[in-house]
Amino acid sequence: MIISCSRRTDIPAFYSDWFVNRLREGYVLVRNPMNAKQIRRVSLAPSDVDCIVFWTKDPSPMLDRLQLLKGYNYYFQFTLTPYGKDIEPHLPPKAEIVDTFIKLSDKIGKKRIIWRYDPILLSASITIDYHLERFHDLARQLSGHTERCMISFLDMYRHIQGRMADHSVRPPDESETRTLAEHLMRIAGSYHISMATCAEEIDLADLGIEHGRCIDDRLISELTGIKLNLPKDKYQRERCGCVASVDIGEYNTCRHSCRYCYANVSQKKIEKNESLHYSQSPLLIGDHSS
Repeated sequence: MIISCSRRTDIPAFYSDWFVNRLREGYVLVRNPMNAKQIRRVSLAPSDVDCIVFWTKDPSPMLDRLQLLKGYNYYFQFTLTPYGKDIEPHLPPKAEIVDTFIKLSDKIGKKRIIWRYDPILLSASITIDYHLERFHDLARQLSGHTERCMISFLDMYRHIQGRMADHSVRPPDESETRTLAEHLMRIAGSYHISMATCAEEIDLADLGIEHGRCIDDRLISELTGIKLNLPKDKYQRERCGCVASVDIGEYNTCRHSCRYCYANVSQKKIEKNESLHYSQSPLLIGDHSS
């Protein structure tokens, strides 16, 4: 079993105390996002977990706790983008995030930290040249500290449109997507970083960019030496290449509050859920009897 920790929220940034408590207890309770009354008990015993995949924009609270993961296989999907406070209002300064990335890589090895440069979006001020300049600067700083970069392009979900209205943000069109991908790939390659797309329909194989798997059985097999035989995750979008996993997060709980986030519907819901979080509970939100 693979544990996804988590597509729905940033557990390393905001809920590391809770996660450590769940490791000590050896299990977690997870609500079905489509039916809040349906709760599943998931074992976190090392013998039951093939790998833990962390998704984060700021794993700094985990840096001094990595020894608690002894006995587990794991890797990090680490999102690092070039946007300012207008798009990512509650993230630390980018220089601090880069420093955290490097520290994490030095602790766990570059193979176990995947750089996510996503979602890629455009606006009047965030142009193709803006991306190329800033991506180059980030790639230079991260060189030697990661081997792979995952990219994706903005999906303008309905609940995101309102947040973006004042920023004139839009997804790149197909021509812009190919232009960006070609140049980003070239820059990444110059720093010995490979590139793949995350859940994208567009075929960029001619540019040397494959359709990627964020929950990647191939990488897990490489890290563990154990061949996994897992199906594609049927609960993800059709164009997602991830293999099956169990996500232990909850929607509307990530306090980064990035404007492009699909996992948060409103700030009001985030604040309500924050008041219902107890680090000792088996559930991320609510107590065990909720």
